Amino acid sequence: MRLQIVHRLPFVGLSIEYGGRKLFIPRVLVDTGSASTVLSADVLDAVHIRPRSDDLLRRIRGVGGGEIVFTREVDSIQVGEMVMHNYRIDVGGMDYGFEINGILGMDFLSVTKAVIDLAAMELRFG
Repeated sequence: MRLQIVHRLPFVGLSIEYGGRKLFIPRVLVDTGSASTVLSADVLDAVHIRPRSDDLLRRIRGVGGGEIVFTREVDSIQVGEMVMHNYRIDVGGMDYGFEINGILGMDFLSVTKAVIDLAAMELRFG
């Protein structure tokens, strides 16, 4: 899958399926410094992923700051040809001062044996 460079950072698009609804999400940052995959609550509202009263909220922190997230299991997440079923994602505000719809973190990158090839500007999976 081709990496897109925006603000000198690597981005991809991904698709999720939840409750029979499918959604393509552009501008997802490939981030080896993030432990988990986090997607924008505003974007996920389109497939009815919303906070529920029984959700456990937790704070995540990174170099860019912190935010409160909740976790949801999606039916599938697809990046390029790689599909993971019944996959848990974090959902948060994603307010980082520029347009970003999500972070593809090490949880996904490691389990899929991802290779970030900067010479070819590609994200591949083992």
